[in-house]
This record gives sequence, structure tokens and C-alpha cells, in this order.
Amino acid sequence: MKFTLGWLREFLETDARLEEIVERLTMLGLEVEAVVDREEALAPFVVGHVVSARPHPDADRLKICRVDTGDGECDVVCGAPNARAGMKGVFAPLGARLPGTGAVLEKRAIRGVTGRGMLCSERELGLSDSHEGIIALADDAPVGAPFAAVAGLDDPTIDIAVTPDRGDCLGVLGIARDLAAAGVGRFAAPPVAPAPTAPDLGAGPFGARLDLAPGAADACPLFVGRHVRGVRNGPSPDRLRNRLRAVGLRPISALVDITNLVTLERARPLHVFDADKLVGGVHVRLARDGETLDALDGKTYALDSAMTVIADDAGPVALAGVIGGARTGCTEATRNVFLESALFDPARTAATGRRLRIESDARHRFERGVDREGAAAGAERATRLILDMCGGEAGALTVAGAAPRDDRRIVFRAARVRTLGGLEVTPGRAARILDALGFAPEPASDAGTLTCRVPSWRHDIDGEADLVEEVLRVAGYDSIPAAPPPRPRGVARPALDPVRRRARRARRALAARGLDECVTWSFLSTGHARRFGGGAPALRLANPISDALTDMRPSVLPNLAAAAARNRARGFDDFGLFEVGPVYAGDSPDDQATVAGGVRCGSTGPRHWLAPPRPVDAFDAKADALALLAALGGPVESLQAAAGAPGWFHPGRSGVLRLGPKNTLAHFGMLHPRVAESFDLSGPVAAFEAFIDRLPARSARRRAAPPASELQPVHRDLAFVVDAAFPAGDLLRVVRGLSGKAPGKFLFTDVALFDDYRGAGVEEGRKSLAVSLAIQPRDRTPTDEDIQAVIDAVVARVAKATGGALRDTPARGQ
Repeated sequence: MKFTLGWLREFLETDARLEEIVERLTMLGLEVEAVVDREEALAPFVVGHVVSARPHPDADRLKICRVDTGDGECDVVCGAPNARAGMKGVFAPLGARLPGTGAVLEKRAIRGVTGRGMLCSERELGLSDSHEGIIALADDAPVGAPFAAVAGLDDPTIDIAVTPDRGDCLGVLGIARDLAAAGVGRFAAPPVAPAPTAPDLGAGPFGARLDLAPGAADACPLFVGRHVRGVRNGPSPDRLRNRLRAVGLRPISALVDITNLVTLERARPLHVFDADKLVGGVHVRLARDGETLDALDGKTYALDSAMTVIADDAGPVALAGVIGGARTGCTEATRNVFLESALFDPARTAATGRRLRIESDARHRFERGVDREGAAAGAERATRLILDMCGGEAGALTVAGAAPRDDRRIVFRAARVRTLGGLEVTPGRAARILDALGFAPEPASDAGTLTCRVPSWRHDIDGEADLVEEVLRVAGYDSIPAAPPPRPRGVARPALDPVRRRARRARRALAARGLDECVTWSFLSTGHARRFGGGAPALRLANPISDALTDMRPSVLPNLAAAAARNRARGFDDFGLFEVGPVYAGDSPDDQATVAGGVRCGSTGPRHWLAPPRPVDAFDAKADALALLAALGGPVESLQAAAGAPGWFHPGRSGVLRLGPKNTLAHFGMLHPRVAESFDLSGPVAAFEAFIDRLPARSARRRAAPPASELQPVHRDLAFVVDAAFPAGDLLRVVRGLSGKAPGKFLFTDVALFDDYRGAGVEEGRKSLAVSLAIQPRDRTPTDEDIQAVIDAVVARVAKATGGALRDTPARGQ
């Protein structure tokens, strides 16, 4: 909703500055989106007097105008056909920026003649699209005066966002009423007096009737019309044209501009018909299937029986509350008009506009609700403007139907402002606010209680809580004191259960490893579900949203693989994706689990001069799974890596991570080639899925960090010869088990495998596993005997647990 400050002050007596009004509007819930001061943009432009105009010596269509700007005279090269000596126009000096085009005037020669400025058209000043000629000002316009002041364009425009429940504020009148209630000024809307009528004209030859079936009576409860004869339709006065331009409307003609003015002034849409083009009487009815309307926007619309139309005996002449018809549109030749002001059903109006895709100011207001009792007042206001601007004689109002009455009385207790809104407001102040807003409060029998009548323009008021809101917004939401919520006794329960906390930590851990998070559907196609162990009838959706989303997913990997394929198809080769979400093994609540899964595609990184990248492999997926479980507090040292990954993994390049013989915490490896091919995935694809629900409850606790020591750790490398089939992870677990238990109770801060050797020096069927061991003393510097005792204990423990023997290899120094 746009309006000018001067327009607002016609209904609001106030000395408040623009900034104060803008701030108060926002606090009232009418958020100000923009304030446009055209005076600033038009500041360089002044009234110029064309002293002389002579032909350009080298161009037939150009003239050299001598212009008096008030500060002297200068030459202007002008090509406008209406440029002539003696006229007054708008002069732009060099360096001025034209608001309509954004161009900056520069000094340059045109066919050998250099001008010192220009005379402007309406388009160049951003006033309209007209550019056939330059602006011609009144002969009494003072030379050198600012053009904005002379043209009445020095009035700032305010643009507010109006919520759908405040249809009354789609008119300047409603905005002024709210500001007056907030104490910004005094509401000064004069009552609309009946327009003078011609005794011999009466109600006119057209009448008005409602031709609606009993079940459709709500389509138009009230229709008001008036015949005005002998009008002269032409351009509107400059004041009206400038006001409409300021709010973004294009002036058309006096009759049409008047209806637009009343629409914006009172939130009361109107329409004028050329009475000489009407056939017979005017009535409101439902459209008939197959009827059409040639509308004022130049389009033809097909109508149906759900739409309300205004019709004459020849057919529809307007879509009720939406748009008028071209057949009865007003032109400069119009001499007799029929003015319409009605009350149309908001729901039908909105449905018609949506179905035909018509956006209009009338529809925007009717579908939000107009003043039920304002039809006659709107017609009287428009009639007076027509008589003042276009002349003519008016007949009496013809009325069909009646406005629906709402005699509800709402009991308002001033104390509820504090209990519902947190603000202490005296009963007297609450009564003054409600009275200023039109609720006519009357004291009830109980002290501090008022009985309020809902105004006809407030469709959003339903009960006492709405009245409390009215008092709060006018008193000022910013005056509500800040109050902390009541603090319950004791310690509140955690908002997140362990599984959700683990899921959040899992996202952070995987993102930290360079994977990008995906959020996909919990559904997938039956074919993809079967490739990952799903597809059971119990997991089939009864009403799938798509043929490709028919089953609950048994794993997060299929959707990640599909996402990876889409990225590959768009030219991304090396990347990693992950998702944390639910998977389903059955249709009972116990069959749902939370899983974190990920895929890596392509290479470990882009090409680099220092080291070439390598294709991703199963160990990358294993590293992701182990890092994830470690971040979740899982007992990584106790995990066993073994074969036995599901069938969607490569049988020779995959494995599982188990905690004991039965609790599988993760699967990892390369996707099976046939599975990858079903997703159109080429190249290496490593994947993992970790079942974070299966982690022991104690794993969620934070583990204490080992005590810090000022002593340097001692590093030793040990190589053990074991059976070729013996898992390296089991050897590391045996060694780690001695931390804090070996002689001297030294801690092992790092135990890592750095070599797996088969070949010369190691008998067939055996392998050499080399382990790096970091021994951390705690309270004293160890001696050689202390370190040897630890090594002997490790060798003995490995021999007992694995049957392996120490291989002779040079040890790394201290």
C-alpha cells in the first residue's frame, strides 16, 4: 500500500515529522518497506522559459532553444515537436541525472551545436512512459522555481506492507485512524455528505437488481448504483494525476482516476460504466458456463458458473470485484456514466482471480474484506468528485440488497492486557484506544470492564484477545517490559536423547573430514531397495508421492549413490557425501535405526605437483568409519575388523567393524561393481555405514584425557612374525591392552602399524607386522632396563595371544 505524506495529512492533523510517522507505522504492525522522496531526485530540475526557438542549421527536426533558467540564459538543442518560443518547460542542467533513464547529462555537440542542458519529457523524469514531447508547464509557473514544488512532486511516498487481516489499512483513511489512535495526531476524516441530485433524473433508466439464486445470495449482498449524465471526460487535474503517479498508478482519464483515488483513499473499489453502451438494466448474477468477457486489460476470459458478474441484458460487463469489461469502458467520448459500488463475497472474488490469474487493486481489497457499510459512502464521495471534475448531473442512488449486520458485542476486561500481553494499561487508556479505533466502548456493570462493538471495517476481530492485541499494538509493543520466564525448580531434563546427540556429533565429525552433508528422502524405488537388502512388502508405501519413491529405505547408501551419480553427471569427479538419518528393517518402531553413511568418489584430491592423487579405496571408507566411531566415543581399540560385509559391497574389498562376535557397528568397502553400475556410477566408489544406535551407552560419556607429563616419550619399533591370515588389528589390540599395566605402568600414547611384509626372510605362510610404540613415562625418566622390561612384556603378551615371535630388526633410537 503506497500513499503520500500530504495525502495522509488530509485525514490526520499532525505536526509529526516523517521519521516519527514511519517509526510509529512499523510499531503499529504496518511495516514500512520504503520511503521515496522524489523531491531529492528532482532537485536539479527547474522551470525554464523558452525565450526563442530557431531551426538547427544542420538538422531539419532539431531546434535550438534559448532558455531562461532563472540564473541566466543558455542554448538547448531540442528535438521535441512541441518545443516553441514562449512556452515553459522543465530544464535540466549539465551534470543532472535523469530519474527515468539514469543517464547523466554531459556536454557534447549535436550536429555541430553544443547545448548547455536539455528540456525534459515525462519519461526522462520517470513520471510516465510519455516521450512524444517535452513537458509543457502552466504559463504562470515561476521561472527558476524547483520543478518538484511547482508540479506537487515534493511529497514523500510511503510504502507499507499490510497483512491480509488488515484490509481496512489498504486505504489512507484506515492508516490515519491507526496513527491517530497511537497519538500521532487527530483523526480528521470529514463525513461524506450526499451529492446533489437532479430532480428529474431520479434513479436513472438502469436500476440495479440482484439476480442470484437463494444458495448464492452471499455472492453480492449489496449493490449500489448511480446514473450521472452530461459529464466531460478528459485528463484529470494535475494534482490528481501527480498523486496517482506517486503511488505507482498510471493516470488514464478523469472518470477512471476518480475510482482509483477512492479505492486508495477509502479501501472502497468502484467502477464506472459508459451508460450509453449498456443494454437494458444492470444486474448481478452468476456467470453462465461458456460465457466470455473481453476485459479492460485486452484479454478475453472464459467464465463459469462459480464466478460472479455484473451484467446488462446483452451479457457480462464486468467480473464482480476483479476487473471491468472493455465493451462498456469509458473513453473521452463518454457523456453518461453508471457508477457502481457493491459488496462482493471475498472467497468467490479470490477464487475467480486465482482461476483467471488476474491481479487487480479491486480484487486485492475485496478478498481481504472491505467495509460492509461503506458502499453508499464510497458512491457519494466518487459522485462529488465526478461532478467537480467532469461536471454533469447525478441521479439518486439505486440500492439492491442490504449490508450484512454484525451486532456482536465483545466484553473487554482491561486487566487482560496485563495477563495476556504483559503490559499494565489503565482502564481509561484502554477505553480511549478502543474508542479511537472505532470500537465504541461502553462501561459494563463490572468495574474495569467494557462492552465493545466491532466496526464494520474490522473483519479480523473475533473475541477479547483481539481487543487486547489492539490495545497492545497501539500502546506499543516496545513498551512491554522484558521479563524472564519462570524458572522451574531442579534440573531440566535434557532436550536431546543420546541418539540425537550422537547424530549431531556425527555430522560435525564427518563434515570435518571433508564430506558434504546430504539430506535425502527416507523413500526410494523398489529396485534400489532390493539391491540393499530391502524391498519387503511391509515397507511398501500405500500412497507414494512418486513412482521412484515407493519403499522405505533399508540403508542411506542408495540415496547417497544416486546423489553421487547426479554430481558425476554434472562434471564433479572427486568428492565425498554423507547423511545421518533413519533406516528401516521392518514396519515396527523397533525396526527403525539411525545410521551415518558416506560415499567417496574418484580420487583423494586434485592433481598436484608435489604428489599425485590416488583412487579412493576401502581403507578410506574404513578410516571414515573409525574416525566417526571415535568421535562418538566408541571403543575403537576394541573393535575387530573382519570380512562379511553385505552383498552391496565388493566381496574382496570390504569388511565390517565389530564389537564382539555379534555387535556389528559399521560396514565399509568399495561398492559392488554391479550396484555402482545400476546407479550409472563409474570409477572407484568407497562407502561406509555406521550404526550409531548400536554403540554401548557408556560410549557417549566423555573419556578423561591421559595425564600430561613433562617427560619425553620413548619410541620403539617392533616387528612380529605371525600367520599370514592373522589380522593386524588384533595384534594392535593385544599391544594396547598392556598400556598402564606393563612393568612400571608406563602409558602407550601411540600404537600404530607401519609395515606389512611378506617375502624374503619370512617363511611362506607367515608375514611380518611392524609396530611403532610410543612409551610415555609418568613420574621419572626410564632407564634402559625399564624400557627393556616393557618390551619383554609386550613380546611375551604377543607370543601368548598370537603365537607370533619377535623378528630381528634394528630399533629406532630414543
